[in-house]
Amino acid sequence: MLWKNGLGETTEIAVAPEGAGLSAFNWRVSMASVTIDGAFSAFPGVDRTLSILSGAGLRLAVDGRARDLTAASAPFSFPAARSSASTS
Repeated sequence: MLWKNGLGETTEIAVAPEGAGLSAFNWRVSMASVTIDGAFSAFPGVDRTLSILSGAGLRLAVDGRARDLTAASAPFSFPAARSSASTS
C-alpha cells in the first residue's frame, strides 16, 4: 500500500482492528524500504517504533535531533507526529 504521504510503499503485516485504515488503527506492524530522503508520514497521537532490518541504515531526525540507525541498533521509539529520514 502507498505511504500516507505518497512518497513510498509499505507492506502491512498486521493491523488491529482487522481491516482498519490509516486513520483508525489501534496498532499496526508494517515493513517498508526507505529509498529517498524525506519526511515520514505523520500520525499524530501515535508512537512509532522503528527497526532497521537490512541495508546501510538511515539517519532519523525527530524534533530536530538526529539519530543514526542500523541493523545493529536497538528498536527506536518516537512520536509519529513529525519526523524525517535520510538514507545512509
